[in-house]
Parts: sequence; structure tokens; C-alpha cells
Amino acid sequence: MKKIAVFAIIIFLALMSCRSTKKLQTAINKKDTIANITVDEDSLKTLENVMDNIHKHYIDFKTFSAKIRIQYEDSKGKQPDVNAFIRIQKDSLIWVSINATFLSIEAFRILISKDSIWILNKLQKQVEYHSLSYLEQVAKIPLDFKTLQDLIIGNPIYMGNKIVAYKKTENRILISTVGEHFKNLLTLSASNNYLIERSKLDDINLAFNRTGDLTYYEYENKGGVFFSTFREITVAEKTKVDITLNFKQYDFNNDLTFPFNIPKNYKRK
Repeated sequence: MKKIAVFAIIIFLALMSCRSTKKLQTAINKKDTIANITVDEDSLKTLENVMDNIHKHYIDFKTFSAKIRIQYEDSKGKQPDVNAFIRIQKDSLIWVSINATFLSIEAFRILISKDSIWILNKLQKQVEYHSLSYLEQVAKIPLDFKTLQDLIIGNPIYMGNKIVAYKKTENRILISTVGEHFKNLLTLSASNNYLIERSKLDDINLAFNRTGDLTYYEYENKGGVFFSTFREITVAEKTKVDITLNFKQYDFNNDLTFPFNIPKNYKRK
């Protein structure tokens, strides 16, 4: 249960990551090549338009709150569903309450700052403190606060600063980027505001052989913000993990509190 809870905090960040999420800052000119093909004028304009739309759909916010039903399956089979209640103060705090659906009680409460993580285990009356690097240990990846924040919000993640391939079909646009640690093949909808449909991650270092597959469904437009309310994540290294995230409700920019009181009878683990 604890493992599921920790994965739930990071929205099951058994994904791949680089040490920091880089904004795509690729300057493309007529001499650049994509997939060894010189970019012509039309392709250049289309690609520039696509990148503009990716940045336009980047979700900026002050606060965020959500209720997420999480399903998790690994080599041991399907695990019990959990509900995660999440609150975020941008670039500052991530607060999570994990409810075990089969027990109908709050099992864990977690508070993440830019450098630390506190975990209240209410089932065993324990409290744990870790540096933020604990998330990297659990997820087996380099990870920072902003990457975690963007993953929860649904912003593009792990986009490298070098475009190496580009393809446009009738319904979709594919862009491949390379970053410090991963290749990212991004699939966008050509007919629906260039929204992200899929992000396929492959480790550059073959010794790790980590792969991740994120798919985004059921977008809603709330106040001009396009938000994916249903997501599937598949991660594979030595074993395979499948995660489904179903956002039952969500809100941006409401006044939030982040209650995190440690009872005196809780033991420090």
C-alpha cells in the first residue's frame, strides 16, 4: 500500500525524466534538417505554428486542486484502486491525501516542497521525512519539483531542446526531440488545437533501457484551459507498470490550504 501511495503522489512517476524539464528553445531556420531532410518553407511555417501552439497550451496557474481515481498494475497484478486528492501551490508545495477505496479512509498524507517530502502513514501511525531525492529513488529516475508539477498538471514533459524528426499526416503531427537523457516522440492532434495525444519516451543510454508511454484523452476546455481528464501511463525497465489516472474533478486558482499536522503519538521512521 505504501508503495502505491508514494507512486500516487508523483502520479506514479515510474516515468523517465531528465534532471530538469527544459523548455523547448529550438531556433529553426531553412538550413536546419529534420530526419535528414532539409526543411522547406511550408514545413518550416507548419512546424513553427505547431511549436507556438504547444507553448500556447502550456498551463500557467497559481493553484490547482483535483480528485483522481488511480488504477495501478505491475508484475504482481492489479492493485487496489486509490483516490488521490491533490493541491498545488505553483513552484512551492504539492499536498496529497491518499484514500484507500477498499478501506474508505485516509491512509496517507504527503507534503512535498522544492527540497523535501513528508509522509504521514495514518495506517501505522508513522511519519517519514526525506529529501526530494527520495522520489528519484522510488521512481528510479532523476526528478525535480517542476517535472513533477508539470506531470500532474498535464503540461509537456521531457521535451528535449533539439528537434530530430518531424512528420505531418492528415490527422496527426509527430515531433521527435532529444534531451539530455531521453528521446521523446510527441504525437499531436492536427484537427484538435494541436493537443498532445501521446508522449513516447526512450532512454538514450541503452544500459538503462527505460521506456515510458503517456497517452492523454478526454480533454476539457474550462475557461480557455485545455485539460486532459483521463491519462494512461505505461513504464517498462526490468518490469512493466501500467497506471490509469481518471480526474474526477479539478479546479485552478482557488484559495487553498495545505493542512499537515503531525500527531504527537506518531513515531518517526
